[in-house]
Amino acid sequence: MPEFTDILNAIVLLLNFVFMPALSYGSQLALGALAVTLVYAVLRFANFAQGDTMAFSTVATILITWLLQKLGITLGFMPTALLALPFAIIACLIYVLLVDKFVYNYYRKQNSKPITIVMASVGVMFVTGGLVRFILGPEHHIFADGARFIITAREFKTMTGLAEGLAIKTSQFLTITIVILLVCFVFYFLQKTKTGKAMRAYADNKDLALLSGIDPEKVVRVTWMLVAVLTTIAGVLYGLDKGFMANSYHQLLLPVFAAVIVGGIGSPMGAIVGGFVISFSEMILTYAYKKFLIYLLPEVLQPDSLAQFLGTEYKVAISFVILVIVLLLRPTGIFKGKVI
Repeated sequence: MPEFTDILNAIVLLLNFVFMPALSYGSQLALGALAVTLVYAVLRFANFAQGDTMAFSTVATILITWLLQKLGITLGFMPTALLALPFAIIACLIYVLLVDKFVYNYYRKQNSKPITIVMASVGVMFVTGGLVRFILGPEHHIFADGARFIITAREFKTMTGLAEGLAIKTSQFLTITIVILLVCFVFYFLQKTKTGKAMRAYADNKDLALLSGIDPEKVVRVTWMLVAVLTTIAGVLYGLDKGFMANSYHQLLLPVFAAVIVGGIGSPMGAIVGGFVISFSEMILTYAYKKFLIYLLPEVLQPDSLAQFLGTEYKVAISFVILVIVLLLRPTGIFKGKVI
């Protein structure tokens, strides 16, 4: 039987390398998935440009952050990017409204089929991705400054006397805190405000909503405003956590859409839950359990290999497999959204 301290060390090990990263990554996916869900529910098309729009808003944040740092304006121990966020949200809002005006609005007026607008969003995806690479290039950029950790592994070891340490990164703390506040705001807005109720009515029955006097243009504008806020914050939090690279944001499209489908297409709550299902699945299946098992098993049973289910290079494949399984077994997702 393992000693009590060995059990605690094993738990801390999982908390440090599986639970906290998955909680942070899942929060970022949840915001991206929530933005996709709003577009799908209200504007009735799947926005394939989501990942690259997150990259665009993050690029705006990085450029403004660099400008503020050059002017000597920082937030001390917190990332300067937080000061740049409001300006980046405005930049993202202007961009998505321009795209809507010159691309999506045309197809709405033509009463085009949703698949036509989806193909248009694929074009927007490539244009946005090219714009991002033109502005900042394909290189990896670190724009997080200030204190890197809320608590370091060494400090945790000193406090507890355990062999394993639990490190909480500033970016993880910010991600979890901001996402909780933002999700609460979005649900309050949709459930309690007049504009939010109009958006829900428009999403449920467009023709009846128009007969009730709801302004469709206002609904579209407000939807893109919410999408700009969610997209920018999701992109910046992901960048603070993992650094910025245009290609990594492009690849976020699959896990974001997997989260939407797993949770239930068109369901805001489903988008959030789906984000955590995807993130925890990726972390649990690609973590090397060798050290964890050494703490818990007698020496004769301790593994010699890494004891992984899958290598880390298969992370993207995990999202795809989960997506396919859900489409086959439960097309409506966890929260019984719409069937594709």
